[in-house]
Amino acid sequence: QIMKTKLLYIATLLLISIYSLEAQTDISFKTICKKQVSVGEQFQVSYELNGDGKDFKAPNFTNFEIIGGPFTSTSSSVQIINGSVTRANTQTFSYHLRAIKEGVYTIPSASITVDRKKITSEPCEISVVASSSSNNYNQTADGTSTKIGTKEVFLKATPNKRKAYQGEQILLTYNIYYTIPISQLSVSKSPSYSGFWTKDITENDGSLQQSSTIIDGQQYNVATIKEIVLFPQKSGNLIIDPLDLTCVAQIRQQRNRSQGYDPFEDFFNDVMGSSYTNVRKDIKSQPITIEVEPLPIANKPNDFEGAVGQFTFTSKIDKNELKVNEAFTLTLTVSGKGNIELLELPKPVFPPDFEVYDPKISTTVKNNALGIYGSKKAEYIIIPRVSGNFTLEDINFSYFNPTLKRYETLKSDIHTIQVAKGTENTNAGIYAPGQSDIKYLGNDIHHINTSEHNLNVTGTTFFMSPAYIIIITLMLLVFIVTLVLYNRVHKLNKNQVLVKNKQATKIAKKRLNNAYKYLIDNNNNNFYEEFSQALWGYISDKLNISRSQLSTDNVKAVMQSKDVPEDIVNEFVELLSNCEFARFAPGDSSKKMDELYQKGLELITKAEKILK
Repeated sequence: QIMKTKLLYIATLLLISIYSLEAQTDISFKTICKKQVSVGEQFQVSYELNGDGKDFKAPNFTNFEIIGGPFTSTSSSVQIINGSVTRANTQTFSYHLRAIKEGVYTIPSASITVDRKKITSEPCEISVVASSSSNNYNQTADGTSTKIGTKEVFLKATPNKRKAYQGEQILLTYNIYYTIPISQLSVSKSPSYSGFWTKDITENDGSLQQSSTIIDGQQYNVATIKEIVLFPQKSGNLIIDPLDLTCVAQIRQQRNRSQGYDPFEDFFNDVMGSSYTNVRKDIKSQPITIEVEPLPIANKPNDFEGAVGQFTFTSKIDKNELKVNEAFTLTLTVSGKGNIELLELPKPVFPPDFEVYDPKISTTVKNNALGIYGSKKAEYIIIPRVSGNFTLEDINFSYFNPTLKRYETLKSDIHTIQVAKGTENTNAGIYAPGQSDIKYLGNDIHHINTSEHNLNVTGTTFFMSPAYIIIITLMLLVFIVTLVLYNRVHKLNKNQVLVKNKQATKIAKKRLNNAYKYLIDNNNNNFYEEFSQALWGYISDKLNISRSQLSTDNVKAVMQSKDVPEDIVNEFVELLSNCEFARFAPGDSSKKMDELYQKGLELITKAEKILK
């Protein structure tokens, strides 16, 4: 039976090859695209050839952002009607694009070679209209449609409190919720956090920690994108703008059945995974309003310096018995949870006979799920210049406790210092009532000699001598040259914009050199931080944009106003965005850092030639 089946199959093939005629249709190369899209919408442009071609050349997609492509697919079908065979081959070249700005644009023709003959597609005119909320659909060349709903991927900003006192810390967490696979997260626009002092405490370990939760009966995967600690600097209703992200989502395509149903094609599509497509998705968090209350006036201590949180205050000295001219150290430490980096430490009062150096200020900050905590200390080096018994009085440190809603004052310990007389070689002045007890300090100060001396004039006078005139002339020339140089430097320093502009490249190259060292050491976190500072710092100084107003939109607008070529502008914006989340992307981290570094050098060099 098996042998008969094989013979029948072979005979059928022979009959088809001998008696059938291949029906050829005219070769066509057509463009498939939407006629109208919205600003920010992702859509697809496809070129379909009903034959076999080679040397496909894509058009220039000016005024549109290329998300991906070309994606090539082929299909073939055979029909047998009355012994006649019709064979159809189809090649499709697809691009995923995104509309950038409003207007009517024409995408030029694509070309391909068929049987040594070059053929072209027809141009495609697309009208880009204002953004709408219904741009989550993508149409493919074969009638496939994709849809990303707001319930499948969304970004949510969650503060741990919506009402706080001025200076009280607020933990803001950005979580992305998704039910479909996502990748290639990048920041397209960061909030300015106007009215807040901020600190990013996001764990930069190169991966996103994921968990799951159920919302309205639907199970979601959850990943934390950013964690920001906010300290409101003024009272009132402060609004936090949305954080804009882009990601690539994997969407299962729904087949268009208008062209017929092929169960075999659907089966193999599912098996091979070709029934899924990657679609770029723009998402943003919701705006948040924080109600900030001013600190109360009632019972406010006179020495209050703006510390808000829960703190402890200590003071200590390393020794309380010493000799004249020996140094000791007084250390003041404030520890706790709150605005550690912003608070001012109290200043102690020292006896007039103590020589006190400027304090060394150090801050240690850590963060956990509740926000920022740590300590800030001031170390004073003190040298007594006279002997005796001295007392360092207690010091007050006042702060506002938002939990108890009241001011609190902490006192340090009282320290007693015993300073003994030094030996002869200490070269110190000793406090004593008698003149005979005063010793010389070093070799340059002695007690006044009361004996009589005769003063006589000897030799010639130096005044108006040739040497005197030469020296005076040289001094005058040096003064004039110094004055001219000073005026030039003063004039240059008055124009801070020009100073920053001239130093922008130098500072950027210095930071890039530091980033390269981290690249060599494979230190991911420090590399990304230094590399990002180099790019943002260069743009801020070169384009005269304040750090608080830096955003990809501002950078793009200012660069375009300075006639920077659009390709360089787009590359700069893309590099800034990729830098934020390159550490989250899969793949070789050292390779990613090297690519970013080389791209940064190239772009700064290009920009410097234009922005001189």
